[in-house]
Amino acid sequence: MSKQQKLLIASSMAAAVAMAHAAPRVHRSYVGDSMITFDQRTVDSAGAFLIGELERLDQTLNMPLVDVTWARDMQLREDVTIADETSSFTNSFFAAAGGASPNGKSWVGKDANSIRGLALDIAKTANPLTLWAMELGWSIPELESAQRVGRPVDSQKVDGMELKRQMDIDEQIYVGDQTLGVTGLVNSTAASLGNALNGNWSSNATTPDMILADINEILTRGWANTGYAICPSKLLLPPLKFGQLVTRKVSDAGNISVLEYVKINCIAMAKNGVPLDIQPVKWLTGAGAGASDRMVAYTNDKRRVRFPMTPVQRTPLEYRSLNQLTTYFCRLGVVELPYPETVAYSDNI
Repeated sequence: MSKQQKLLIASSMAAAVAMAHAAPRVHRSYVGDSMITFDQRTVDSAGAFLIGELERLDQTLNMPLVDVTWARDMQLREDVTIADETSSFTNSFFAAAGGASPNGKSWVGKDANSIRGLALDIAKTANPLTLWAMELGWSIPELESAQRVGRPVDSQKVDGMELKRQMDIDEQIYVGDQTLGVTGLVNSTAASLGNALNGNWSSNATTPDMILADINEILTRGWANTGYAICPSKLLLPPLKFGQLVTRKVSDAGNISVLEYVKINCIAMAKNGVPLDIQPVKWLTGAGAGASDRMVAYTNDKRRVRFPMTPVQRTPLEYRSLNQLTTYFCRLGVVELPYPETVAYSDNI
């Protein structure tokens, strides 16, 4: 090879390297349907798909599989507003000494000139109302393309935002938030905590009467903690334990499940006059000590337990270049237990 040919090859290689550095790199990407694409537009598409002539696309919007149950198990405190940063409530405590005996009744004689009075102490409990917000945005060309094919990106993003909000509310109500350092309905430090008398409901050796004894123990403990004023009317169970009560029969010859047997034969039925409301909650799986399953007994009454929250609002639509932006926001509080004595936990079920 001549010297001139070598110089020509080196020059060509240098030019190729320079072009490689100057040209934008093409990344191979994969979309959700396992098809291959070379353009970033497909990865960021707003639902405008390439459809073949003999392809029938189902227009149904398939959202992620998510279940939230907070609205079933918790009542809202709706007097809070977006301007509030704290929600609070008070508990009143009374002290009254007896007459002749400090621990007795307030007896007095008809000529008494020194009568004991009543002492009152009002304690306030305050919790933060934390601002929750999410910004939604889309470009005008993206919006027009999505509307042309009948899948508007704006409404789908609103649906996704609402799903995220519902999931956040669900978690906040049941277990609180570690970042904020607050607890929820199933892990409050103010509630009564104990272990099931028998436990191990998954074992075939555990009889329906043993399960009933475990449930009666937590109901009786919650009832006794209130001075036998309020007996819990609702019981929350982990989904697997709930399923075991539904599928197991009281006896081989019986046609009633353990769930129905417990509802009508527990302390709550005798005291409240209505069957015990038993519901499954996913947050109770592993919520107990040592990652054991936990059950919760309480009274679903706004005077006993509630959650402060404001309705969701949004800002006016903002136009920024070719983009449209809006922000949805609300305030989420902390589960309030004005009467923590009405809530009881049992682990190791």
